[in-house]
Amino acid sequence: MAVSHGGQTYLFEWKVVDGTPTGEALAQLRAKGYAEKYRHLGASVHLVGVEFDRSTRRLVGFEAEPLLPERSGSGG
Repeated sequence: MAVSHGGQTYLFEWKVVDGTPTGEALAQLRAKGYAEKYRHLGASVHLVGVEFDRSTRRLVGFEAEPLLPERSGSGG
C-alpha cells in the first residue's frame, strides 16, 4: 500500500507470520524495489514492514526505514 501525505510517501507491506517476527515484510519492500517509482518525485519515501501473528492475529513486528529522495542532476 502506498500513502502520500505532506510531501512524504509511505510504502507498507504486511505479512502474516507464525509467532516470531521475521523481517520479511521490510525485506520484500527492499528486494522488489517498490520505492523506485516514487523516489524521482523528490519526496522522502518511507518503507514500513508490519507483521502479524497467524494464530493470535496480533501485531508482532514493525520496522520502518526512510529513504532519501533521488538527487537530480549529473551527480558528479
